[in-house]
Amino acid sequence: MNPKSKFVFLILFTLSAVILFTLLIGDHTVAILNPKGSIGLQERNLILTAVLLMSIVVIPVFILTAIFASKYRASKSQPKYAPDLDHHPIAAPLMWAIPIAVISILAVINWRSTHALDPSKPLESEVKPLTIQVVALNWKWLFIYPEQNIATVNFIEFPERAPLNFELTADAPMNSFWIPELGGQMYAMAGMKTQLHLIANEVGEFAGSAAEINGAGFAGMRFVAKSTSQSDFESWVQGVQQSSSTLDLNAYNILAEPSENNPVAYYSSAEKNLYNEIIMKFMPASLASSSRERSEPTAGMPSSTMPNMDMPSLQ
Repeated sequence: MNPKSKFVFLILFTLSAVILFTLLIGDHTVAILNPKGSIGLQERNLILTAVLLMSIVVIPVFILTAIFASKYRASKSQPKYAPDLDHHPIAAPLMWAIPIAVISILAVINWRSTHALDPSKPLESEVKPLTIQVVALNWKWLFIYPEQNIATVNFIEFPERAPLNFELTADAPMNSFWIPELGGQMYAMAGMKTQLHLIANEVGEFAGSAAEINGAGFAGMRFVAKSTSQSDFESWVQGVQQSSSTLDLNAYNILAEPSENNPVAYYSSAEKNLYNEIIMKFMPASLASSSRERSEPTAGMPSSTMPNMDMPSLQ
C-alpha cells in the first residue's frame, strides 16, 4: 500500500469511527452541550470555542504523527532519513508563533468569561429573582424557599426566565450541586455558604445530581429541577403549603440521618432560620450564639441575618 493510499485509509477509518459513535449514542444527548438556560449556553459556547482553537494545534500533530510513523517505520525498505536542516528562518518561528497565538487568544477569552460567568454574580432580568437555599445531606437534597416558607426534598420548581439565587451549604461531607442543562456545578460545604446563579430560558424538567462522589448513596443522590410558568409556580407553592408535613428541628434531624434513594417530599413550612442554624452548628459556640442573637429581632429593631460566608468557586 503506497503512502497516499494509507493516508486515505486513515481518514476513512477516522470518519467511520465518528459515524459509528454517532449511531451508538442514538437519541441520547450530552446535557452540557444542550443547554436550556443562558448561563449554560454561554458555558457551552466557551467549551466549543476552546476545543476548536486547541484543535488548530492538536489535529495537525496527530495527523503528522501518523504520517511520520508510517513513512519512517523500521520495517520500511527505503534508506533511513538523516535530516541535515538545523535552522530555518521561517519554520522555527512559525512553529512557535501558532501555539503562542492560540494560547494568547484562549487567555483573553477565559479571562473575560471567568468574570462574566462568576457564579456569585446576580443575573439581570426583568423577572423577580427567586432564592432557594440548598442543603446537601447524606444522600439527599433539601431545598428551602425562604420567601414562600416551604421546603422540598429532591425536587425544585421555579418560574421560567426567573433568576435563581441558590445559596448552598452542607450538613454532611462536601458535595457538589449540578444542573448540567442550566449551568456549571457549585460546591456545598459544611459550615460555609456558597452561591450559584442560574436561569432557565424555557419550560421543562432538568436532571440535577451530586457531582462529587460522597459515599454509598452517591448514585441515588439526584433531584428534578422543573421550570414552569409563573402562574403554575404560584399554584404549586399553594399546593405545597397545604402539605401535612412541616420541617421543624425534630423533623429536620430525622431527615438529616443518612438514607439512600429518597423519594420526593414536601413541607408546608420550615423552621425559621433553619438554613442559618445548619451553617452555625459547625461554628464555635461563641460565634454561633452571637449569630443567633443578631438574627432575633428586639423591640423596635429589625432583625439581621447571618454574615455572608461566601467562598470563591469555579462554575
